[in-house]
Amino acid sequence: MKTNKIFISAIALTFGLAALNSCSDDDSSSLPPIGGYNNANEVAATSLKAYWPLNGNGKESISNTSPSSTVATTYVAGIKGEAASFNSGYMAYPAITALNTTSGSASISCWAKVTNTKLVAGGPSNISPIFSLTRTGETFGNLNLLAETHGLTTSDSIQMKGVFRIKNTDGSEFGGDAVNMIKQESWMDNTHTWAANKIGGKWAHVVYIFDGPTGTNKLYVNGVKISNSAWEVRNGGAAKPLNHFLPTRPVIGALETVANGTNTDAWNAALKGQVDELRVYDKALTPSEIGALYELELAGR
Repeated sequence: MKTNKIFISAIALTFGLAALNSCSDDDSSSLPPIGGYNNANEVAATSLKAYWPLNGNGKESISNTSPSSTVATTYVAGIKGEAASFNSGYMAYPAITALNTTSGSASISCWAKVTNTKLVAGGPSNISPIFSLTRTGETFGNLNLLAETHGLTTSDSIQMKGVFRIKNTDGSEFGGDAVNMIKQESWMDNTHTWAANKIGGKWAHVVYIFDGPTGTNKLYVNGVKISNSAWEVRNGGAAKPLNHFLPTRPVIGALETVANGTNTDAWNAALKGQVDELRVYDKALTPSEIGALYELELAGR
């Protein structure tokens, strides 16, 4: 009888530990879906070409690529796990094969906490580069996501900007940008829109999309489109497939000339701020996909 009691107690203990372990796992599949997805990794999964979780290291998780150069970068609590924190710093990478080719469209998604400001009222306005797919010898790469202080001495409003410099079929450059405006300026007419995004010094989900079939580029912050509509269409509405100048390599926190040590522009500074959950897709994310990414990652999923 004593032996049976011991055996039964052992079984109960085993099941109890199994239940405890099950409850302690981060099993997002047991939670209600958001936008039809259980976690952020499911959103446009077949188009995800690069992903930096930034949980204590700078490794790109799909290709297993580590940075070739890391400057003034540490790790802090992020929006989901840890995040990279840059003190006028950056991480530069060798070329990643999956990012060299393109379907003609792309999206960059990340969380950013930007703290660059204009140091004095009469001083230069700094940019805050978040991500760049570089071009050799050129300041702006094929695709660039950045913030600008735009003359501000405080960080309560940051002007987000996406910039593209891509290759025409004849080898020449075709460029443009998507940008939001902090306020209505005197020269703006009814073709312009503006959406002041007061994200300086706090976490915000930022997405930059380049849509080749329509020749447009757009910016979203926290699931809402903020880019000025007057500058979203950059090829008269005709198709303009994304075509990279090669070689291209990713840099988090700086543009090419800062990363290679040739920069001479006062406005071109490395990032002061934090970046988390950086993803690059080989498609233009839809508004519903962007909203789902925002909600899922905000919920730690």
